Amino acid sequence: MMRAFCASIVVGLLLCAAPAFAQAKAKATTPEIPFDSISFIREMPPGLYMGEGIGVATNSKGHVFVITRSGESKVFEFDPNGKFVKEFGRASYGYGFAHAVRVDKDDNVWSVDEGSNVVIKYSPEGKLLMVLGKHPDPIDQLNRMPGTAPYSGANRPYSFHRPTDVTWDPQGNIFVSDGYTDSRVVKYDKNGRFIKSIGARGNGVNQFSTPHGISADNQGNVYVADRGNSRIVVLDNDLNWKTTYENVGAPWGICISQSTPQYLYSTASSGTNMEVENAKLTGEIYKMTLDGKVLGRFGKAGKALKEFASVHTLDCRNPNEVYAAEINAWRIQKATLRPTTQTSNQQ
Repeated sequence: MMRAFCASIVVGLLLCAAPAFAQAKAKATTPEIPFDSISFIREMPPGLYMGEGIGVATNSKGHVFVITRSGESKVFEFDPNGKFVKEFGRASYGYGFAHAVRVDKDDNVWSVDEGSNVVIKYSPEGKLLMVLGKHPDPIDQLNRMPGTAPYSGANRPYSFHRPTDVTWDPQGNIFVSDGYTDSRVVKYDKNGRFIKSIGARGNGVNQFSTPHGISADNQGNVYVADRGNSRIVVLDNDLNWKTTYENVGAPWGICISQSTPQYLYSTASSGTNMEVENAKLTGEIYKMTLDGKVLGRFGKAGKALKEFASVHTLDCRNPNEVYAAEINAWRIQKATLRPTTQTSNQQ
């Protein structure tokens, strides 16, 4: 009995140590990419403030969109120089606890809110165009403890359970990572009609543990930041399992550039509390090819420029210009990569 108990303890410790070991190996075996950075936001209106950096996205004109958790969740637009332009959906019923903002190929702006369980599509001018999901009625929340994420597995076509991100394929089909308590990926057509979903909680094929981010490439393949399993999962356009990448630690946020060729970026964030021991192993952002080859990494955990304080999501429309939304530093950091000649030859 005692031997069995001790063996179970050892196995548990090994399982807990595996992600940390993988993270340390990724960091130790990956070349650094030189880069410069600035704190992007330059001007806010009087009385309006930036809170936690939760999501960031860019449009075709170089404008930057930010979703933040402050007194209430807000979606802001900034010009290319970091000057405030406007706010989307002020005091919207669709905001409760912000999680992501994205911009599609037509420059429509999408917000993902895990508190309201709602995904909202706005026109570039800020007009409401589509709502996916259903805001929980207050009476249904009375028996739920704040901050907990019990597995739901409800898998309903038109409602979410703490969704995390959204992306699109070239045909405009919509993919949502749903997220904390449903552990699945959902596909809709461009008009918001349900097509298919896959996923349950676990670490096997067609299973996820906190699918925390999602992005699609020009061929319609879908990449999922399976954070709790320390892997990136690749699905085809019909949500069939293709492969996994387990060489860049636990991915909090991912993005795919709109360049030719395309590149995949993944942030191995330090966690919202930035514990000292965890910060030694995490904090960097990885640049990869779409087939999973790691080209390099940049940054480390910290709050100075060129350091990252719990990056939640990324935008990488341009492959050497990466925007990072940071939870702990309450900022958007713009990183400009300076690839070496050797790295450039690999691209």
